Amino acid sequence: MNIAVFGSGSWATAIVKILCETHDKVYWWVREKEIVESVTNFGHNPLYLRSCELEKEKIEVSNDINHILSNAEYLFFVIPAAFLEVSLKDVEKESFKDKKIISAIKGIVPSTNQIVSDYFRVKYDIPFTQQAVVSGPSHAEEIAQERLTYLTVGSEDEHLAKNVAKNINCRFVKTVLSDDIEGIEYGAVLKNIYALAAGIANGIGYGDNFIAVLISNSVQEMERFLNVVAPRERDTKRLVYLGDLLVTAYSQHSRNRTFGQMIGKGYSVISAQLEMAMVAEGYYSAQSVNQTNKYFKVKMPIAEAVYRILYNGASAHKEFEMLSEHFI
Repeated sequence: MNIAVFGSGSWATAIVKILCETHDKVYWWVREKEIVESVTNFGHNPLYLRSCELEKEKIEVSNDINHILSNAEYLFFVIPAAFLEVSLKDVEKESFKDKKIISAIKGIVPSTNQIVSDYFRVKYDIPFTQQAVVSGPSHAEEIAQERLTYLTVGSEDEHLAKNVAKNINCRFVKTVLSDDIEGIEYGAVLKNIYALAAGIANGIGYGDNFIAVLISNSVQEMERFLNVVAPRERDTKRLVYLGDLLVTAYSQHSRNRTFGQMIGKGYSVISAQLEMAMVAEGYYSAQSVNQTNKYFKVKMPIAEAVYRILYNGASAHKEFEMLSEHFI
């Protein structure tokens, strides 16, 4: 695969590391000049995942997005959903002609309330058959340490899914195939919200017993939402749904859980964002899902509670007291 990666954060850096295992050449677009210089000269991203060693001789890195885009047929997007639109502002629709889009973005584009595959389909006329998503329980920090990770590749085109899977399957990454592109994307969006909820509960002072009940109810809530928004046969106990939810809700590496903990401890949203210096996708997703669900009207008490806490200034203590009365 002639492939390019777009994004400069931890997850993008981890994707580049994976692709260097399977490719002789990887094109990489980042915004920051200091990343271009450091990767080119030293094989390290100086801002994110700094300890991750990259094979610099295999990487062509640039902050010229059109240059990187023009050199590859397969485009791997790992830009936070909140910044996808502005990152692509200088890219013409024609530039995507005959390209394959691979998204590892776990969020909704805020301005349109679209999952990433829908955004590319509507904005750039790229059909689902030319798109794939990569998701699953995967923290960038563990990929940097070459710890065994399982990723799911989803696409309506089986050949594309198999091709992408083959090209990210390496010593420390195993792959699973799926054709549930919408379910995978919405599941990744929701799990970030529920990880925020787990963090808030922990920050307030709830223990593991309660958080286990919270996550159990989150699985039920996710299944209700997916059955309405993207109806089809699926098993939400599979690793790309439940597995991703569990690792994001419980892991020390989870930025969404960490963000939630800070909110639960009394930080304001702005203070938590400034201290983290990284994007917690669940913050933006909470608002997008709230807007989307005004149409679908799925029963989502956990997602709604997180939204009220983050955007309406509701008391986290009171919201979780009310939730605790209705859990089953």
